[in-house]
Amino acid sequence: MDRESREALLTKVMEAVARDGLADRSLREIAASAGTSHRMLLYHFGSREGLLAAIVGAVEARQRAAMGAMTDGSASDVMTGLWERVSSPELRPFVRLFFEVAALATRPPADMRDGLTAPWIRDASAVAAAVGVEPDRAALRLGVAVTRGLLLDLLAGAPREEVDEAYALFVRLAERI
Repeated sequence: MDRESREALLTKVMEAVARDGLADRSLREIAASAGTSHRMLLYHFGSREGLLAAIVGAVEARQRAAMGAMTDGSASDVMTGLWERVSSPELRPFVRLFFEVAALATRPPADMRDGLTAPWIRDASAVAAAVGVEPDRAALRLGVAVTRGLLLDLLAGAPREEVDEAYALFVRLAERI
């Protein structure tokens, strides 16, 4: 498989999904909005689920890279900056997609299960060390879980101010750990 072609196609699909949404669109509809054929998507990603997983993986990699670039401040600054980024309206379609893929990961075969959280813990451990905090895997896993739970709350229609307030409380509690 030509990796460059796959990555270029994934970029086009991500741009189309960000522009046109994803929701219940078929693979053919996604392909058409990205200017390609569903056969090319099947060739490079294997299935609609494989494409969704690739999109989530790419978006999450970008978010983790952004987190990795936030090492100038404190751990609280990193947490707050990351929350502002992942909870932004621009990322909302991809947050919805994450939860769709996460639901798929609960069904056998569960090839994606470890890939949804382990990269965040790994990269957050490196960021924690870079800002002078001893990495605590349990605390990092809790941070991932709280963030995802609050993102789900936002998607379900909770008032943004209340969700932001809950996240700010979590940051204050994490400072005590």
